[in-house]
Amino acid sequence: MNPIVRLVKYFSKRARKKRAEIFRNRFSLNESTKILDLGSESGFNINNIIQETKVKPQNVYIADIEPDLVKKGSEKFGFNSIIINESKALPFEDDYFDIVYCSSVIEHVTVPKEDIWSIYSGQRFKTESSKRQKEFANEIKRVGKQFYVQTPYKYFPIESHTWLPFIAWLPRWLLIPILKVTNIFWVK
Repeated sequence: MNPIVRLVKYFSKRARKKRAEIFRNRFSLNESTKILDLGSESGFNINNIIQETKVKPQNVYIADIEPDLVKKGSEKFGFNSIIINESKALPFEDDYFDIVYCSSVIEHVTVPKEDIWSIYSGQRFKTESSKRQKEFANEIKRVGKQFYVQTPYKYFPIESHTWLPFIAWLPRWLLIPILKVTNIFWVK
């Protein structure tokens, strides 16, 4: 394996382990704790977090916009799977969950997916994204009695989604064409 990839994976694993410790220490976790993992993909991360706790898999709900991923998580871990629509309210009553877990998701709540590559104005992107992120945060607060929301640090030198150095610091009008080119050959 490439030494750079190995190094990135090492730090990623270490950061996930630290977030798991923070989560376990912050919340009271028992047999009846009901958790929503919002933007869960297959539920792999929440599964690792609850491994050393008394939380029962049947009390964990994994929710994502990707049906195949939540189905996989349901089959593999025994979690409840929920397919969500990215532009609608969450299908739960107020305070339904003891904890809403949302790790590295809210930064993806921006503009509609069909518009992501056509908005070159940084100000427009920021305004529209901020509005949708506030709506998303309000939904998290509505359905959860407590919540854990984490996002990568925007100004870290290596952008966590692309692994490209300093890319997050570029203006949007320059970022879009660079990403269109790098997406052709770059792993991430």
